[in-house]
Amino acid sequence: MTLLVPLYVHPAEDPEAWRLVAAAGDRVHGVVLNPADGAGSAPDPAFVSAARALREAGTRVLGYVDLDYGVRPETAVTGDLDRHREWYDVDGCFFDQVPADRSALPACRRLVRAARQRGCRTVVLNHGVHPAPGYTRIADLLVTFEGPWPVYLSTFSRPRWTARHPPERFCHLVYEVPTALADVAARAAGERGAAVYCAVTGSLPNPWGAPPPALYREAP
Repeated sequence: MTLLVPLYVHPAEDPEAWRLVAAAGDRVHGVVLNPADGAGSAPDPAFVSAARALREAGTRVLGYVDLDYGVRPETAVTGDLDRHREWYDVDGCFFDQVPADRSALPACRRLVRAARQRGCRTVVLNHGVHPAPGYTRIADLLVTFEGPWPVYLSTFSRPRWTARHPPERFCHLVYEVPTALADVAARAAGERGAAVYCAVTGSLPNPWGAPPPALYREAP
């Protein structure tokens, strides 16, 4: 099991959080860099330094790009990709609010191709639910659950088609997880077919403002 960490806190506000994630080594699949609901309108020196520290530690840096469930114009999406690459030298991208239906697949395929052409070696699609199976052919990792712990326990179901793919292709992002149940959340993700996960204690509107408890517990 490895951690995909959306770390939506400014490095100047919580530098220890960024240091902790950078020190986590191969326990972390990647870190989502999100300066301003995307790359923002100008480079942020604190995020530039944080991204550099992660890369120097060997940690994959993924630029956050919102698709707004297919509503956001393609030029706005590719502009975010360009800025992430130019300003933060990201290794890949984390497409958020990705549509899940089959009809949106061609448009999403174009955006993934645009990301690859810009040097993104890793592409993550956050549907938040299980999408049409065809999305597995265009991305490296699919986020097939994002939501609170009680919902994860009570309503999660795994389509049969997911069993045809290795668990390393799937990620679950779970918030409102009691600290004492961090290990339980990790096991639950594995049992539900995801080898990549993140379980945090936070809640909406921004549950991702701190690293997962697993990193604090395992810190050297």
